[in-house]
Amino acid sequence: MQTYEVIIVGAGSMGMAAGYYLAKRGASALLIDAFDPPHTMGSHHGDTRIIRHAYGEGKQYVTFALRAQELWAELEQAANVKLFSQTGVLSAGAHDCAFLQEVRESAERYSLPLEVLTAQEVRERWQGIELPDHFYACLEPASGVLYSEHAIRAYRELATASGASLLTNTKVTSLQTDGADVIVHTDSGSYRGKKLLVSAGAWNAPLLQELGLSVPLVPTRKTVAWFGADESLYSADRFPAFVFHLGDSMFYGFPSIDGAGVKIGRHDGGQAIDPDTLERTFGCYLSDEGDVRAFLETYMPQAAGALRQGRVCIYTMTPDEHFVIDRHPDNPHIVFAAGFSGHGFKFASAVGEAASQLLIDGESKLDLSMFSLSRFS
Repeated sequence: MQTYEVIIVGAGSMGMAAGYYLAKRGASALLIDAFDPPHTMGSHHGDTRIIRHAYGEGKQYVTFALRAQELWAELEQAANVKLFSQTGVLSAGAHDCAFLQEVRESAERYSLPLEVLTAQEVRERWQGIELPDHFYACLEPASGVLYSEHAIRAYRELATASGASLLTNTKVTSLQTDGADVIVHTDSGSYRGKKLLVSAGAWNAPLLQELGLSVPLVPTRKTVAWFGADESLYSADRFPAFVFHLGDSMFYGFPSIDGAGVKIGRHDGGQAIDPDTLERTFGCYLSDEGDVRAFLETYMPQAAGALRQGRVCIYTMTPDEHFVIDRHPDNPHIVFAAGFSGHGFKFASAVGEAASQLLIDGESKLDLSMFSLSRFS
């Protein structure tokens, strides 16, 4: 049985990044994925993701986001491929919106660039936005858009070039501990690892259960859609990525990149699913198109053109929508990264680095305490 210093189960966003940072440090690493990343079966497809720094989900994320941005820039240079566009990110909501208040407090605490704009100022600057008078917005000019599939591909190429091994289209059938080691059984063979990272996205829960861990994870069906839009208003050279908090719902979206149309998704809601039996046909629920079209017709009517395409993806939710990044309480040579709750991709570079540090050094340079599994005890 072949032995590796580290085995990574799940080579998507977090796992592929970790594989690169492990290989870069000289660790023998085997990455195993049930598909062939980048692919359309998990959470990283759909071309683009937003990266924000003044973080409305909690000020505790800011240093994490800033480190992630540094690492994306380093990856961009190492791979010689464009991974980030500084479109700016506009967050909008009512005057009593807690998310926007957290954005403002994050920017103030960490001296981040931020413009606070009235509804009238938003309408004057971007004629494609119809913002009601009781709303306001925060513009992060240094934030923008990541090209998610290009990023996965870049990590894959650099990881394997640095010596990492990658098994694709290989399903992990079981995990077991064997003294100080871990045995990973797959449908094509078994492998021994001195250390293990479990980062299998929507498939994490049953794998972690085999290791004696109960992690509250709910895989959830989500969709995104692209609509024909007035390019003079919504093209990426003049329109920002955006996040709108509407009290009972949250929408996010992207300017039209290379004429693809405005991309938009709804962050809340969705259907709890089994990832192995997920209905992947866009439009099988009326809400797939209906929710996002209704948003555009209200707030960005000139972007509510013909539906150009729709995609189905997966969020894996935790009860508090914060991540779970931790070591096994009884087997510290096992690390897991799970429950990224629909806002994890922007952090993938930093999560990969932090996981590699946990595995090699026993601790991360970033403070991961808020992501501890023990908070659910």
